[in-house]
Parts: sequence; C-alpha cells; structure tokens
Amino acid sequence: MYAGAGRAGSGPVEGARPVLYDAVLLDRDGTLIEDVPYNGDPEKVRPVPGARAALDRLRAAGLRLAVVTNQSGLARGYFSEEQMRAVHARVEELLGRFDAWLVCPHDDADGCDCRKPAPGLVHAAARELGTSASRCVVVGDIGRDVAAALAAGAAGVLVPTPVTRPEEIAAAGWLASDLPAAVDEILRRQQAVHPVSGAAGERVGTALVVRSDSAGDVLVTGPAIRAVAAGAQRVVLLCGPRGRAAADLLPGIDEIIEHPLPWIDPTPAPVDPDAMRSLTARLAAVGADQAVVFTSFHQSALPLALLLRMAGIGRIAAISDDYPGSLLDVRHRVPVGVPEPERALSLAAAAGHRLPVDDEPVLRLRPGALPPRPAHLGDPGYVVLHPGSAASSRACPLELAARIAGSLTAAGHRVLVTGGPEERDVTARVAAAGGTDLGGRTDLPGLAAIVADASAVVVGNTGPAHLAAAAGVPVVSLFAPTVPFGQWGPYRVPTVRLGDAGAPCRDTRAASCPVPGHPCVSGVDPAEVVDAVRVLAVSGGGGR
Repeated sequence: MYAGAGRAGSGPVEGARPVLYDAVLLDRDGTLIEDVPYNGDPEKVRPVPGARAALDRLRAAGLRLAVVTNQSGLARGYFSEEQMRAVHARVEELLGRFDAWLVCPHDDADGCDCRKPAPGLVHAAARELGTSASRCVVVGDIGRDVAAALAAGAAGVLVPTPVTRPEEIAAAGWLASDLPAAVDEILRRQQAVHPVSGAAGERVGTALVVRSDSAGDVLVTGPAIRAVAAGAQRVVLLCGPRGRAAADLLPGIDEIIEHPLPWIDPTPAPVDPDAMRSLTARLAAVGADQAVVFTSFHQSALPLALLLRMAGIGRIAAISDDYPGSLLDVRHRVPVGVPEPERALSLAAAAGHRLPVDDEPVLRLRPGALPPRPAHLGDPGYVVLHPGSAASSRACPLELAARIAGSLTAAGHRVLVTGGPEERDVTARVAAAGGTDLGGRTDLPGLAAIVADASAVVVGNTGPAHLAAAAGVPVVSLFAPTVPFGQWGPYRVPTVRLGDAGAPCRDTRAASCPVPGHPCVSGVDPAEVVDAVRVLAVSGGGGR
C-alpha cells in the first residue's frame, strides 16, 4: 500500500468535533476524475463535472479529504509509481489539495488486505487523518467502493456511472446522482444532527421519550435517547412490551413506562378506552417538560401526540409528514433513506438536543447491564449464527443456516447457534451441522452478553444485528431487502452484506416471505459467509 499525505497529521479539534463525520474518502477514477483505464498520463486527467466546487464545500465545512484508490496498473507494469504520482499532482492542481492519498498497488490475485472491496485502504486513510473508519464517508462509483466502506464500518455512498452494475446499485444503501449531490447529502446529514438555531436552551427538567416497537427499534434509537439525556435532568422512556428488554439495556434512561400502543404494534388488540385513559393519566404523572416521540419512517406519532396533549405536556416534538394541527410544537421531517439512528438523532436535534462531543453516534449498551457470559462457552472469539427472526421474511432458511454452520466449523470457527424459545427446533437442527445449540437458553441480556464476546455475528436484518452493532461486533448481514438496507443495516460497525438486494420482495415490508423459495437469501453460498468472516478479520482455528 502506498500512502502520501498532503496536510494530514493532527485530528479534528475536539471542542468543534462534528457529531457524525470527520472525513470524506473518495475513489479516484470514475468518482473524482473521468475513468481512463490504467492512466499514467497527467494530460488525460479530466475532473467529473462540479468536482472542484463540491470538494471545496467539504473543505469549508471542516471535513478532511483523502483519496482511496485501487491501482492494479502498478502491479501489471502499465505505468510507474513516478507516473502515478504525476497524475495525482495533476488531480490536486485541478481539484485542490487532499489530506492524504492511499493507493493499493496490487492486483486481485495478490490477495492483499488493501485492495477494495477489502477494508484496508479505508482503515489506513482513517489513521492518516487521525480519526476512525466509523467517522468517515466513502464515495465511489462501483460496488467495491461501498463494500470496502461497509467492511470498515464507514458510511458508503455510491455515485453510479455507466460502468456500475445494476446489482451494485440495488445493494447500495446510499445512492447519489453525482458527486455534487453526494456532497449535498453528506453536509445535510451532518447539519441535521446539530440543534437548530434557537432550539437549544437550558437543560430541561424531565424529558419523556417514546419508542414503542421491537427490541431492534429501541436499540437503534439509543444514540438519540442519549442526546436527549445530555440535555435533561431526568429521562422517562415509554416503550411497548416487545421493546422493554432492549430498553433495560440502554444508557441515559432513568425510568421506563411499558404500555402497548395499538397503532404501532403489528398484531394489535382492539383499542381499549379504559387502557388509553390509564396511559394518559400515567403520562400526566410523569410531569414532563418535553416529549420527543420517536417513530420509524412508516409510523405515525400523531395518535400518541394527542394523548400527550391530553396529559398536559406542553412541548412535543415528532417526525410527521401528515399535518399535525396543534398536536406538535416541533414538526420535523426527514428525507427517505436516512439510517434510523440518524433519523432519530435529527429529531432530537430539532427538539434542542445533541450528543456531547465525547459521545460517538453509535449504538451502545449500558455499562453493567449484561450478565456474565456462561463459562462453559469457552473463551471469546467464536462466531454467533442467529438464523431466526420474528418476521419470517427476514430469517435465514433452515437448510442454508445448517450449511453455513457446517462451513464455518470446517473453516476452524467455533459456532454458537442462538434463537428464541420458539426457535429451539430450528437451532437444534442447525447446530447439528456444526456448532453449539443455545436456542431458547438466553433472554435478551444473556444473548447480548454472548454477542458481545463474539468475533462476528451472522444474522439477518433483525434484533441481534443491532445488538452486535451496539457491542461493536462485526456483522455478516444476510439482509432480506423487504426494508431498505440504508435505513436498517447494521449501523457504524464493520459489515459484509450478502443476498440478492434486487429480489422481488424488495421494499415490500412483508413480514412473511411473499416469494416462494425465499430467493433474496437462499442463493447465498456458505463459502461467501466464510469469506465474509475472513474479510472482517476473524481468524479461525478456535476449535469447538
């Protein structure tokens, strides 16, 4: 790997550190300049339209810039290192100085760790810039660029060109029409999590926060709840029964009220007027100075806002595309495609709250919340395979899960197969192919303790994926595209996404698979899972 620095050195100023990103890492050919295959001639350098102005906007916003580029022409002898450096000098002459240049000089056959889609360049660039990969955005024009970003735990933006394959476009969680549009959205997201002018005031007394849904939904709201907690003396969380166990794991919460909301639950009981009156009275007793109602992109905050008004809460903030009348004091809107944790953080900011400068915008579990991991499971470093999901459309088919368990075991990994009490038959049959069966033997805190000591978690887009993200554990994501990956993929943790992103179930939000044969996931080769674990730097040989 070649590294060349322009102004690299000291990291961002701590007091002014932005909430989301410190740096933008850009692919070279096809992203910054027109793609001329194996170019060693500075005279052939042509910037893409709007590149200089877009980069200058990033510089003006205090973001550091680096180039991360595969240059196999060096290995193949098509140009020399001196010629490459002359091309880079011309790029900087036209587009301005970059803080660092990171170059992979290898070919695919070399098996290096730096050639994209491997994450080596992204990690190296983050180090050069004095930050971490999770605080970087990678912008590129092909799937390798985005895959390298995800594998490092960075955000990845795909700017398609005529050479970008349709399957790469389908798999991308964040798309932009061109480089200026990518920069627009990076800066918009960066700004959206800062309190708006006049919104931030004195520390409020009691803040009521609401997240009524499943465990995964509660977990992804964690950063926003911590932001509210930073601006309040006391935080009370209203959640539903399905999310209560996750709520107990989150930092920043002083009290929890558990109550089902029939306009949120997927299989709701009939609305009970007495239950709603009881809930309203309980909310009134909180004495909240402010309420922040967090919802998913397909849910409405307005029914609860009405109850909160009836409970006498004077300031209510929520995301609402529908006209709220007098139900909301802060009516916030978020574009489609924003990751759920950032969507919630932007609402907290609109209500006047932001994370402290020393709190990263990652999912996190409360210190001391996890029980000891059972000693009989052996040392940390195993791979957790979680095949099930409350929504069967997002589960891994039994036969495939068994083959994955067998392949991981054959590759030298210890495999723990996890699942809920209702999944014991599935986990037993999967573990019979290779691994230890833990189905039905843990509650959510116990599962979190097991996940926290894993080297990687192989799982669909379901709650344990977010547990892994909260524990900082890499994820091999068998992601069913019934919901958008950009919104619901593992957040800010090294990830390899597998599966058919363009399957017919895409964006249906179906809880049960609407397509025979579960094609979005069933086509995954277990060898891909083993390779993904390797890419995420998990070593085998741990035994069983």
